[in-house]
Amino acid sequence: EVQLVESGGGLVQAGGSLRLSCTVSGFTFDDYVIAWFRQAPGKEREGVSCISRRDGRTYYPDSVRGRFTSCSDNPKNTVYLQMNSLKPEDTAVYYCAARNGPLRFESARPADFAPWGQGTQVTVSS
Repeated sequence: EVQLVESGGGLVQAGGSLRLSCTVSGFTFDDYVIAWFRQAPGKEREGVSCISRRDGRTYYPDSVRGRFTSCSDNPKNTVYLQMNSLKPEDTAVYYCAARNGPLRFESARPADFAPWGQGTQVTVSS
């Protein structure tokens, strides 16, 4: 069974940084993709990064590009999301999700991924 466990959320002031972790277990193949999504109250779930475990290829939407960075520590089966220059509008529950096999990052949707982690709250105060 594939499981994802997130950690690292919390409260930070605007301009600050946080690093989220997503530890993956149960995958028997190396060719999987980890995505980070976020969901704020009353809003749709939004993708903020994708990373390929096999080749390290990444993608970020315009809303976070240049501020968020995802990297994979393959020996630890952990993917990180480094979030810098945080803004109050980054406040949300952040989820990591996995997909076994490739996809076009730019058009990735929540429905393309399973399973999901439990989510971790990130709150950015102004």
